[in-house]
Order: sequence, then structure tokens, then C-alpha cells
Amino acid sequence: MSWTTPAIADVDYHIDINQPAHHLAQVSVSFPQTDLKVLTVNLPVWRMGRYQVLPIADGIRLFNATDSKGQSLPWKRTASGEWQIALIKPTAVKVTYQLHANELGDRLRHIDNSHAFLDGSGVFMYSPAFSQQPVTVNMAVPKGWQSYSGMDKGSTSHSFKAPNYDVLVDSPIETGINQHFSFEADDRQYEVVFWGEGNYDTTQILTDLRKISGQASTIWADYPFKRYVYMVHATSGASGATEHLNSTVIQLPRFNFRERQDYLRFISTASHEFIHSWNVKSYRPQGLVPYDYQSENMTDLLWMVEGSTSYFQNQLLLRAGVMTAKEFFDDLSKRIVLNQHNPGREIQSVAEASLGQWSSTWGDYAVNHSVNIYSEGYLASMALDFSLLSDTQLEHSYRDVHKALYQQYKVPMGYKVADVQSILKTLSGKDYQPWWQEFVNQPFSLPFDELLAHAGLITTYSKAPKTVIDAGMTLSELHGDLTIANVLKHGPAWNAGIAAGDEIVAVNGLKVTADGFTKRLNDFNVGDKIKLSLFSDDRLKEVSLQLTEQPKGELSIEAVAEVSDAQKAFYQAWLGVDWPFDDKGDWIKSTD
Repeated sequence: MSWTTPAIADVDYHIDINQPAHHLAQVSVSFPQTDLKVLTVNLPVWRMGRYQVLPIADGIRLFNATDSKGQSLPWKRTASGEWQIALIKPTAVKVTYQLHANELGDRLRHIDNSHAFLDGSGVFMYSPAFSQQPVTVNMAVPKGWQSYSGMDKGSTSHSFKAPNYDVLVDSPIETGINQHFSFEADDRQYEVVFWGEGNYDTTQILTDLRKISGQASTIWADYPFKRYVYMVHATSGASGATEHLNSTVIQLPRFNFRERQDYLRFISTASHEFIHSWNVKSYRPQGLVPYDYQSENMTDLLWMVEGSTSYFQNQLLLRAGVMTAKEFFDDLSKRIVLNQHNPGREIQSVAEASLGQWSSTWGDYAVNHSVNIYSEGYLASMALDFSLLSDTQLEHSYRDVHKALYQQYKVPMGYKVADVQSILKTLSGKDYQPWWQEFVNQPFSLPFDELLAHAGLITTYSKAPKTVIDAGMTLSELHGDLTIANVLKHGPAWNAGIAAGDEIVAVNGLKVTADGFTKRLNDFNVGDKIKLSLFSDDRLKEVSLQLTEQPKGELSIEAVAEVSDAQKAFYQAWLGVDWPFDDKGDWIKSTD
């Protein structure tokens, strides 16, 4: 309720990083004069890129509100991320609070003696009444620190400005002792900021990021940014990455950059987050437009947001020459194996997984009854791509769907399932509702060899797989003991009545240790029954478990015996690169 409309003026933020050793800072927000009788102030309950409600406000203490004369204003907390300030007369309002920032692993906020990483959702409160007003951020940081963000620079080297809160909350700040580099690609400016010591090669990373950044035109016609910032954290253990409006943060343990597999993981992640500048930041499902920072943003299309991004990430690397064809298909082979060993693919659809993402914890129940919007969304995207290529005689691919979404549904618009199906019909002349029902709205299993045969490929084991004894369960890596983490549905442990959380103490009456359990199982044969002694809810129980076998070997993707010109043409239309095998079926280029 108000007397008049709030005035148009800047919202000014100030953050004083005064106790970095204790992860503390002091934040103030100055709101313009308002005639509102109650000014509502919020801190988001979720952050960009992580579709789960989090206890973000737990890092806030010493909240206070004053008027334009510095006099205290009465306030009350009305929700986990909401404070309401009572105003007796028109006045400007200043809100101050202490911030605790030690959530590096969540990529939310982190302050120590060497840097501060500040994701706006975990740091800066806002008022809905002023969320579309211009924003300035000024920081007081220790001497020698350097500050970077996707936001425009302000009046000092430690200040930034944004047109509104939506840009502020989606433009994290990295300030501290760091290395900074820049390059240009396709008439766009890029910056790379490294924090933390590690075994990364800055020259190689800059070279490959430049190559990736020049590949965007293979999907989209233009760019949603003029400047983009890659923030790289070499950590003591935290990992993960988050996309933002015109920047990204990528974290890896400090010595996990140099080995080829580690580096591919890093550079693939960088490609993934870069693609998000279009897919979810520039166009996104209707349920995510506009962002509601105080509650879940429900949509059954998160599999397109994350899974399709995962599907495109290595294609950009392949086209850029950063990843070889063999490395590309090694990654796809692993995805196929994971899919085939996931009981949840028979239970949950990608649409349902998208809606369930906000409450997903991915525990033992999820392993057996769920799918992942990233991995299963990748496979749904692949199935859609192959269908579209076939239906259009290679004239159109799934890339054209995303190009159309970017052209027709830029934020603040949001697209619906019907809009995607309309684009598919325009491209193919075919009604894709039946396809959608089969592969999106219900669980699906892909005939991988049948699909890959279109591109002249087949799955195979390069070496005859050996079999290993299988008990159908995995041990917890967190506990470092014999606590059971997951029990595979309908496997030996499942059938024996063993559950996650049980702790194994003996096999056939003899004590067993965590590092010796697998060796102990290998003393038996397939079909043998063993007696396991376990603690279950602190009670000792004994079960009889019949061992089975499981193939163990590396699945690979190779060329079919006699590839046709049509198959080579499909391959080229699919991935945008030339056929990678010689006449003998060997890889033309390989890192092996």
C-alpha cells in the first residue's frame, strides 16, 4: 500500500569486506525515497543455475533499517527471505546487515583472505518496489585486490553498475588476488579471471576458450552480449560451475586441470556454461519468465535447458578442434553405459524429472526411480536431433530448433511445449506431438545401435568384456567404511532385503574391511550364496545374498563395417565435421 508511485532513482549497494579471515562482510542497501507504507525487502531463496530452494538467508545477521535521517525503522521478518519495514512518512530507506560468506561449493558466496566470490542471490537484498531501478555497487576490499564482473564498471575499480536487479543478481563479482587475461573472438570481448593456485595452463585455456567462443554462430545468428567473463576457481576441493547472464564461474580442485581427462572435463564445462548464455539466459521456458526469486519456478522443460546444453557442449568442442572425434564418442559411450545401468529410466520421464528438479536430492531412492535432466535430457535431445535430421532429409537439425527459439522467444517472452512443437512442425512438416508423448512425457529407452547406424556408427566392446562378481550395491565414499550408499533395484542386495544405510561387518562370519570387501567377493563364484552380517538401524541382522555377474569392459563407438555415402552425409549434417575414420575403420586423428 502506498500514497504514490515510488520515485525513479538508483538503488545503491555497498559491501565492506572487513573481516575476510572470518568470511564476514557488512552490506548496506540504500533505497530511494518512497511513499510506501510498508517496504518489503527480500533475499532470493534460490540462486541462478541451481533449481532448488536453499537456506540462503541463514548467512544474514544484524539486519537493521533506518530512514533518511538515520533513525531506526520498525521491521519484522515475514518469510525466510523477506523483511517488511514500516514507514510512517515518505522517506528514503537504508538497510544494513552482516553477511557470512563461506559457501564456495554452492558457488553462492565465499570470502577469505585471498578473494571474495559474490553471487548476487546470496549477497544483495532487493525490494520488489525498486527491482527495475538502476543499480550501483561499491566495494571496500583489502589492498591489492582486483575486481571483475559481467556488469559494467562503475566510477572506481571496485564498483559496478547494472540497469536493474535482474542483471545484478545474474552477474557475480570476483574480487581478490587473481590473474586476469582478455581476448577477442568474433567481434566480442572476453575476459578470463583465475583465482587460486593450480596445475592449469593459462595459455592452453585461453587458446581453447577463444576457439569455443568463435563457434556460437554454428547454432545462433548473433550474440546476446558484447563482453563475457570466464571466472575460474582452483580450489581445495570444491567443484562445479554456474551459468550467468554474461559470465560463468567454473570450479575444480586445484590439481585437476592437467591430465587430459581432467582438462576435457573443465573445457566441456566451459562450453556448457557458454551455451547457457543463449539457452536459458536469452530464451527460456515460460515457467522461468520472469524469474520469481522467492519460490520455485516450475516448468517441465528443464531437460531442454540443461540436457540440450549438455548435448551441444561437446559438439562445439568438436567443431572447434578442441576435442577429437574419438574423445567425443568416448564421452557418448559413457553416457550410454550410465543410461543402460540406470533403473530409473523405466520409471521417470524427462518432463517429470524437470518438474521434480526443485525437490530432487538424488539419494538412494532417486538412483533407482529417477532420471537426471542433464544426462537423460542429453539423450532426449539426441533422439530429437536424429528424428529431425531423418524427417527433413538432413535439411534441418536440432540446432535449428534452438536458433528459432532464440529468434522468436527472447526474454521477456517465454516458450511453451506447444511452441517447440510448432517450430518442429514448421521445420519438418510433421506433427511431433506423438514423438513428444513417447520420448518426453513418458519414460523411454533408446535403440542406440539403430540410431547410430544412421551416421555409420555402431556400439561395441573393443575387447571382450570380462565378468566380475556383483552384489548389486555400492559403498559410501563419504564414510570411508562399509556403509551402503545405494542398492540397485532388483539386484542381489535388493532381493536380499539390504537397504541404503546398512553397515556390513562380516562375510560368512568373518570380519571384513572397506578396502577388502571387493577382494573378498572375488573369492566366490557366480551363483554362490554368502551370509552377510550387517547393522541396520543399530540392530545386527544376517541375510543370505546370491551373487551374480556383471560385464566389465569399455563400450566404444566405432564405424560400421561398410559405411555408405548416405551415412557419411548424415554424420556430417549431425555434427558438422567430416567423417573421422579411414578406409580401415581407424580414427584419422586420435590423442591416444
